[in-house]
Amino acid sequence: MEWENQTILVEFFLKGLSGYPRLEQLFFVLILIMYVVILLGNGTLILISIVDSHLHTPMYFFLGNLSFLDICYTTTSIPPTLVSFLSERKTISFSGCVVQMFLGLAMGTTECVLLGMMAFDRYVAICHPLRYPVVMSKKSYVPMAAGSWFAGVINSAVQTTLVVQLTFCRNVINHFSCEILAVMKMACADISDHEFIMLVATTLFTLMPLLLIVTSYSLIISSILKIRTSDGRSKAFSTCSAHLTVVIIFYGTILFMYMKPKSKETLNSDDLDATDKLISMFYGVMTPMMNPLIYSLRNKDVKEAVKHLLRRKVFNK
Repeated sequence: MEWENQTILVEFFLKGLSGYPRLEQLFFVLILIMYVVILLGNGTLILISIVDSHLHTPMYFFLGNLSFLDICYTTTSIPPTLVSFLSERKTISFSGCVVQMFLGLAMGTTECVLLGMMAFDRYVAICHPLRYPVVMSKKSYVPMAAGSWFAGVINSAVQTTLVVQLTFCRNVINHFSCEILAVMKMACADISDHEFIMLVATTLFTLMPLLLIVTSYSLIISSILKIRTSDGRSKAFSTCSAHLTVVIIFYGTILFMYMKPKSKETLNSDDLDATDKLISMFYGVMTPMMNPLIYSLRNKDVKEAVKHLLRRKVFNK
């Protein structure tokens, strides 16, 4: 499956958990259950944010976008992974790999920017409540959400185009899917320029939103501590606790993945061990699954909207 000379590739081989057939069967069941939960949970959040007039606010508009984003992100990666678990032929066409790279990177970038926008929304709501209707009007929050999607598409289009132009000497991807860095490592030529561009993009679209989140919550915490009554502090914190939990899980998993100590063998090669690949896979599944659960369990408005929706269905029957 590897060539010393340059060649035009027609398809890639996804290594995944090829050496662990029993694990593949186990994770097929686990990932399938998680995927169903993702579709039901995020689909419900999208539905209630549309049909319930009480949720027609900037925060729930962003939340609806986040849920739709999670459905799109997981749908581009989970079904092909599930098929590969049951199939002996673990290949993906070159064009299919390009599409998977583009969509995966676009969704990931969009989520980073969108979480930053949601943090800014919470900052205005808590620190400047009287100005909130003006600052976060429909003319503001709709372009903010659209800008998040636009940033994801542009970043992904640029990076995917650069990767497609590479010539590859190997066609074995040591991953479950066409993760862009794993694909780049199969190139014949030096990829240091591409890695630099990826570093710049990561700083711009991942660390800058994180800086906005940290700044927003620093100001939010400072504002909450100034509230004299404990009930007031508790009420103010409850309006942003769900989003803060999602941010901690999202960025915490990223930091764990990329800052986890690696063995000398892994550092000196392009290989990932099974643990690294499983962490990466569950990162792409756990966060979209946890988001609707967190917002449902920690948000009274969402709970009431779900109950109202269920009552309507019961009475209609």
